[in-house]
Amino acid sequence: MRKIFLVVTILLLVVGVFSPASAQDSNILRIDFTQELDTLNPIYTQMWFSTTAMDLYLSPAWFIDETLAPVPVLVTEIPSAENGGINEDGSVITLKLRDNIVWSDGEPITSDDFVFTYNMIMDPANTPSSRFPYDTHVKSVEAPDATTVVVTFNSPYAPWLSNLFQGGSAPLPEHTLQPVFDSEGSLDNAAWNRAPDVVSGPFVFEEWEPGSHMSFVRNDAYFNEPAQLDGVFIRFVPEDATVVASLVSGDTDVGTFLAYGDTEALEESGNVNIVLVPSSYNEGWFFNVDPATAHPAMTDINVRKALSMAVDRDKINTDLNRGLTFTPASYWQDTPYMRPGATPPPYDPAEASRLLDEAGWVDSDGDGVRDKDGVKLELRFVTNQRQIRVDVQVIAQQALADIGVALLLENYPSEVFFASYADDGPTARGRYDIQEFSSPTAFPDPDVSRFLCSEIASDAKPEGVNDAGYCNPQLDELLAEQSQTVDYDSRVALFHQIDQIITDDVIWVGIWYDPDLWAISNKYENTRVSGADPLWNIANWTIAS
Repeated sequence: MRKIFLVVTILLLVVGVFSPASAQDSNILRIDFTQELDTLNPIYTQMWFSTTAMDLYLSPAWFIDETLAPVPVLVTEIPSAENGGINEDGSVITLKLRDNIVWSDGEPITSDDFVFTYNMIMDPANTPSSRFPYDTHVKSVEAPDATTVVVTFNSPYAPWLSNLFQGGSAPLPEHTLQPVFDSEGSLDNAAWNRAPDVVSGPFVFEEWEPGSHMSFVRNDAYFNEPAQLDGVFIRFVPEDATVVASLVSGDTDVGTFLAYGDTEALEESGNVNIVLVPSSYNEGWFFNVDPATAHPAMTDINVRKALSMAVDRDKINTDLNRGLTFTPASYWQDTPYMRPGATPPPYDPAEASRLLDEAGWVDSDGDGVRDKDGVKLELRFVTNQRQIRVDVQVIAQQALADIGVALLLENYPSEVFFASYADDGPTARGRYDIQEFSSPTAFPDPDVSRFLCSEIASDAKPEGVNDAGYCNPQLDELLAEQSQTVDYDSRVALFHQIDQIITDDVIWVGIWYDPDLWAISNKYENTRVSGADPLWNIANWTIAS
């Protein structure tokens, strides 16, 4: 324990504490993010930290609370068949907006803002991070009057609650951004994307200092009860150890995406509470199978099986994660949508070697690295700079070297690693063979788009989220069918088939079950954190009396 606090002391001397004076205010919530946000415009990002920060300054149609129940925000009630919000066959959803909702500049939030947001996502002049599900499932979004939004689907669309005007499609201010679009021809480079001067959440944007911090202050024009906090200060700190040091010393109030191995020091400090929030995240390896960008070995399912079996993932969880989590067997781990009897690939390096031999990858020249047709079995393993992921890379490199596979390790700052195809992101462009990160479903809905053929990223579809080049028509049909299936039991059965295909094709392999880990100062109360919309309740956070 003395060693831990010695490290903490050294780190604080080196990096200091929050420097801006506003961050020292006792009623300013101080948060450390291990990744810097890539944008503040929701249509241009799928980064978890960016979408989490949106809870501060943008209001969705509804939030999903910590019980996974929808909470109306811009709407008067959640659409249902009983209240007339869903038509008989489920193909039309009608949203009734509140009549007292306003932007931070006092302008009313109306149905036109919803239509504008849909148009901006769909307009080919813009390059959003994804157009899903609006391009695939939505036929039209209309505004018959100022407080009514009518969404018509091509066919019944079951996951609408998790995908409609939430997160990456939270309504944008038409009166501010339409003139920008008209003058510039696109929102891609709008100043609002990095400095949104008109917002709808409990806080308004104040400052973004690249590489350092971002700050927000209370929105005095917020249409709900005003925030209890004066503001929120977010510091960008890529090193987990620095975040832990600040939490232990009390210089940071909130940290997240921390390693399980850090929880002991945090709990022993007495300053923070550890909160684990299920959110459908599972840390995993995504394999590139695109013949145009991947190593030729990656198109062979036996090679992918071998990679899955050669690394002792249970030991990773015992050693790096203190045994506090486990190896997931499914992309839908611990949900009803996980296939029955699911188990992860076993740790079996002998079988992994046999599979590689069978696939024709042998060490023909005795240099310790397998080869085939003059090509070395050297694979690019990429991730961001999060320390635990770097540690996994080193472990995997050694384990795979033992069976004749060389791993070339690459680490990128998060804003580069998660960059889109349009921004030349290394993974979005397929410059990898194995990539590691946590990717969710449309939680709490099980829907997922990254395995669809139609989502393969390309020059023609830069907003595609399928960067693995994976395409299975049978899986596409099942994913399309589940999205139109409103009967719960039938939809569960479809996901069992979907899960089995992804498992059999070895497109993804789980490393650890990854609920959101939050460390929150115990001086705050009413800190209700959701796995779907983490900071949905931020306006009600307050300092304990």
